[in-house]
Amino acid sequence: MTDHTKDTSGFVVLADYVPDIIQEIRYHSSYNFIGERINGYEEPCAFLTREAARALKEVSNEMIVKGYRLKVFDAYRPVTAVKHFVLWGIEDQDIRMKPYFYPDLEKQVLFSRGYIARNSSHSRGSAVDLTLFDMSTGKELDMGSPFDFFGEISHPDYRGITQEQYDNRMFLQSAMVRNGFLPIDCEWWHFMLKDEPYPDTYFTFPVAADILK
Repeated sequence: MTDHTKDTSGFVVLADYVPDIIQEIRYHSSYNFIGERINGYEEPCAFLTREAARALKEVSNEMIVKGYRLKVFDAYRPVTAVKHFVLWGIEDQDIRMKPYFYPDLEKQVLFSRGYIARNSSHSRGSAVDLTLFDMSTGKELDMGSPFDFFGEISHPDYRGITQEQYDNRMFLQSAMVRNGFLPIDCEWWHFMLKDEPYPDTYFTFPVAADILK
C-alpha cells in the first residue's frame, strides 16, 4: 500500500547540499516533451530527500576533481506533475513536441515502454535526472541522445552510438552506482537512491523554494 503526503520534513534544497550543481529544471519551462510548464513546478529548483542529497554530494565531489559538474534536469517531482503527464498521455491530442522528444513513437506507448510512469519514483523524493557538464569545454558531455528523448537510443546500454558517447554514459553511471544510486534500463539520465528512505510514500507538495522553510 502506498501513502500520499504533503510532509516536507525529510527534504532539502539540493543546491544547499551540492552548491556546485548546474540546474536546468525542464518541467518548470516549456522545453519538455509536453511543451508547457508542468503542474506543481512553481519555481525552477531541485529538491531531494536528505539521504539522496548527501549521496549526490559524494558524486559531485568525485566529478569536480575530474573537471566536471553535475547538471540536474529534475529531482523531486510532485504527484500533481505526474498526473499532468498521465492526463496528457491519455486524453490530450497535443503532439507539438513529438518531433523533438518522441519522433519515432506514438504518445500512447510512452507508458507501456516505461518512459513515463503512472507512479513515479521521483515523487518519492530520491530520484534524479542528470548529466555531466565538462568545465574545460563549457558544454554537456555528449551522451548520444538528449534528456527526455524517448526511444531505444536513450537506453543506457544502447550500442548504436559512438564509443565516446557510450563511454560517457558509463562514466556517469559508474559514479552514480558507486555512491549508492541505481540506474534504469530505458533512460541513461535517471538514477534512484538504492536505499531510499520513503519507498512507499509519494509526496504531493509543490516545488517552491519557500515550502521547505
